[in-house]
Amino acid sequence: MKILNFNRKIKIDIKTYTLIIALIIIWLLFGYLTGGIFFCSRNFSNLLRQMTIISFLSIGMTLVIITGNIDLSVGSLTGFISIIAAYLQAVMLPEILQGLFPSLSTEGLGILSTIVTIIICLLVGLLAGICQGYIIAYLKVPAFIATLGGMLIFRGAILGVSRGRTIVPIENSLRWVAQGYLPKKLGILVVAIAIIVIFLMSLQNRKKKKQYGFEIKPFTYDFLIASVYSVLVLGFVLIVNNYRGVPNPVIIMVVIAIFVTYLANNTKFGRYVYALGGNIEATKFSGINVQVVIFKVFILMGLLSGVAGIILTGYVAAGTIGGGMNYELTAIAGCVIGGASLSGGKGTIIGALIGSLIMASLENGMSIMNMSVFWQYIVKGLVLILAVYIDVASKKNNS
Repeated sequence: MKILNFNRKIKIDIKTYTLIIALIIIWLLFGYLTGGIFFCSRNFSNLLRQMTIISFLSIGMTLVIITGNIDLSVGSLTGFISIIAAYLQAVMLPEILQGLFPSLSTEGLGILSTIVTIIICLLVGLLAGICQGYIIAYLKVPAFIATLGGMLIFRGAILGVSRGRTIVPIENSLRWVAQGYLPKKLGILVVAIAIIVIFLMSLQNRKKKKQYGFEIKPFTYDFLIASVYSVLVLGFVLIVNNYRGVPNPVIIMVVIAIFVTYLANNTKFGRYVYALGGNIEATKFSGINVQVVIFKVFILMGLLSGVAGIILTGYVAAGTIGGGMNYELTAIAGCVIGGASLSGGKGTIIGALIGSLIMASLENGMSIMNMSVFWQYIVKGLVLILAVYIDVASKKNNS
């Protein structure tokens, strides 16, 4: 019996780490095809930065998908918030802040403008999440239809605010948020803290499993896994430190990912999210307020779209009418590749991040190879279909 249980654990572990193996294969392939350019520290730094905007959306989309819903509006909402950020900085705030604070220096006004812009953009994302969450949770409009409508509304709002033009300039302080780097020494300190957190989370996970009577793996196994993650984190930082350091958006992404992971795995809200996706009728009968759970999930999605829009504006250094185009599809693809099931009840934040990294790696590698854009779309589409097929096939095997 012990041998059967052990074999079952091995199968689960192989399935869990298949994503990492696939990512390594993709990297090795592009490393070979690009003559090693793919592995240079500059490209690796750019790759991590490129994945962050989609990762913000994938983190929120994971919880949405786990509840059995979908959000098709996040790309357009991200683009709309990006336009709002650019409009505030280029048109509205300079004159207002200059009038309110005439003694402030140009740099001081720029920093204040960025702070106000970030707050307003997060509030816009929050409001959008509240509106869509209310329509879906309380008015019972299917998420597909509600967010499809939202996608069209936000895309129209982009054209309305921008009047079909690119909005510039953007303050240097907002550019720094998206384009800046953490000092190299501070990056090493962050790595040290991250490694400590990895081991503490591993120990906490063992403690909780033991507390609730679940099977726990040997201590040496968990220690080995934590060590592998620690080495990967250290390797990432050492590589990007060879260029300019850890990109600021990567730090923001990691902080948000840790917070949402804790939210999903260690709170009642997280347990309700998984329960809702697993069996909505059973969840209702157990006394859980399903409407509130769905409402909160879409509020969080709106906030993360706000973060993505802010970073997009700083990264592009402009507000463009094409901002956020097809981001929702890439975010969904990242979630599905990362193991989230479109039928609900299954998915992890770490899986979504790895899925987003795989999508970003494909796009980055094909761009270095100067592949035509139409081929890039075709390849990403095939990868998405393959990921969904694997999910469907695994369900058939389990049944």
